[in-house]
Amino acid sequence: MAEILHKELSDKVIGAAFKVHNILGPGLLESAYEGALVIELKRRGLAVERQVVYPLIYEGEMAGAYIADIVVEDAVVLELKSVKVLTAVMEAQLLNYLRLSAVPVGYLINFRNPRLEFQRRVLTRRVASSAVASEHPDCGLRPPDRRPGGPAGPASGP
Repeated sequence: MAEILHKELSDKVIGAAFKVHNILGPGLLESAYEGALVIELKRRGLAVERQVVYPLIYEGEMAGAYIADIVVEDAVVLELKSVKVLTAVMEAQLLNYLRLSAVPVGYLINFRNPRLEFQRRVLTRRVASSAVASEHPDCGLRPPDRRPGGPAGPASGP
């Protein structure tokens, strides 16, 4: 059987999501779940960044940016939803975050329904380094610090 990448961390993240869903129930706005999940993850001793910006660089110029809801321990991206049904477009959004960052594991988590729904994705290869913001420091956006032991930074955002 293959080893699951970041299994212990993933178990903590999903456990926290279930706790938030059990306490708040279904049907609230995504931002409510995001705030509560950040609190729960921090209570579990995890480093959490909120609303992390991943710039997209095209031929040396910033073409746009993607904003991930939560990044945990610089190892897991969480894309939160409060929708009736998760779609392929939402999955593609998560995969884009994984491609543009050094984060290999992502979860698409839906709080809308009576039962918490989640999808795990692991990316084994990334977009060419030309898409990474650190190679274009004038883009105006800071990529998350991905050095071992680097600071996760304070949680921010709404």
